[in-house]
Amino acid sequence: MTVALVKSRALAGIEAPEVVVEAHLANGLPAFTLVGLPETEVKEARDRVRAAIQNARFEFPARRITVNLAPADLPKESGRFDLPIALAILAASGQIPADRFSDTEFAGELALTGALRPVRGALAMALATRKNGRRLVLPVDSASEAALVNALDVRSAPHLLDVCAWLAGQGTLAAPASASGTPAPAYPDFADVKGQYAARRALEVAAAGGHSVLMSGPPGTGKSMLAARFPGILPAMREDEATEAAAIASLGEGFRPERWAQRPYRAPHHTASAVALVGGGNNPRPGEISLAHHGVLFLDELPEFPRHVLEVLREPLETGHITISRAARQADFPARFQLIAAMNPCPCGYLGHPTQACRDTPDQIARYRGRISGPLLDRIDIQISVPAVTRAELAQATPGEASAVIQARVETARARMLQRQGKPNAVLGTREIDHLCIPDKTGAALLDQAVARLNLSARGYHRVLRLARSIADLADSETILPAHLAEAIQYRRSPA
Repeated sequence: MTVALVKSRALAGIEAPEVVVEAHLANGLPAFTLVGLPETEVKEARDRVRAAIQNARFEFPARRITVNLAPADLPKESGRFDLPIALAILAASGQIPADRFSDTEFAGELALTGALRPVRGALAMALATRKNGRRLVLPVDSASEAALVNALDVRSAPHLLDVCAWLAGQGTLAAPASASGTPAPAYPDFADVKGQYAARRALEVAAAGGHSVLMSGPPGTGKSMLAARFPGILPAMREDEATEAAAIASLGEGFRPERWAQRPYRAPHHTASAVALVGGGNNPRPGEISLAHHGVLFLDELPEFPRHVLEVLREPLETGHITISRAARQADFPARFQLIAAMNPCPCGYLGHPTQACRDTPDQIARYRGRISGPLLDRIDIQISVPAVTRAELAQATPGEASAVIQARVETARARMLQRQGKPNAVLGTREIDHLCIPDKTGAALLDQAVARLNLSARGYHRVLRLARSIADLADSETILPAHLAEAIQYRRSPA
């Protein structure tokens, strides 16, 4: 056999398109040609594959070798194609059988010794392989990630020799252990927070309905502390949500199986660039907003972020995804995150503080607040003040309400939403709002006054109704009462 075909997977955003590795051996002077739009890492596979085959005590064919990665118009990157290239060459030269290639896909980077190293995007590849009903062979560390995908036959291999022995029927490849026994997520507890009852209530409403929050207050009032505990009151992740979040993490810095079903919590520094937030690069990778998919994106010191960086959040907050376009490539990443932001009321931080005097002029305060654009503020559902905590509250020995107690109420409210409309209230469409968020006569009059006095935009109007629906669900009320609307309107008043 002088031609062999081995199936593998590339990465294109969150997708993992199929790649067929074709190896052809021909007579002529020894040469090794790699075609099919390979990038530098893939071109370097020639030397890794040659050394790995020889160190595994196979014969590297002294013939003209042509390896094609099809389709030719799909860019190929990373060392994931080392293993399928080596297997295709060995099969084409008759050193291993090729009868299992039709129902199995392979990916893995080869060390010079033939050992297999983990690859990026194992979960994305596993999801795509499952759709085609094939088996997937990966390095040991990557196979543990892929095992999180149900109904998929995953095999782990530590060395090229193990794969070849399995293909020849002289050995077995173990199935990696599943992550079903991973411990429950351990988040910081809300019981640690002293005082701040209004902020805790607002975060409970946000967790129930999936709303975004902006907290404004002096330094040291607990804004970061509240944000760090917010994931602990969110509803437990469904299996499909956990799989999506893990697949995106696998495309980034890598996913750790012990973090399975834990809500992502991303807190980039205010020096982060726009590309760091939304993703990018020649081979587009997910940014912070996608790595926070089904989790929390916390932006501390919000006005300290460059304004053009904050503006990139506007579309993802509305749509829940981001499309990254480059000259040669385009990638689409999901980005359904909950934004929790924190800021000071003024540059010095003490405007409105009961004991500290503010040192800033009105112009300085206006410039500071102007770093956050009106359109971005309009997209943040809840905007609250987090005042300084009194000494009496700090001296309280009784712990506050625990996260587990709050989460139980949030779970109940979220279950009502999913049963009624199949989604959280924060993502209700206009027609759904008109059908599900109808206030009574008194509530409608109250809402009309709020629109006039607060100059609410059409977006702000709809967000008030979504908030009121979430508050009603927390109160186990089928109808939106005037009290629910009054609380929702209070959350739309800018705290700055």
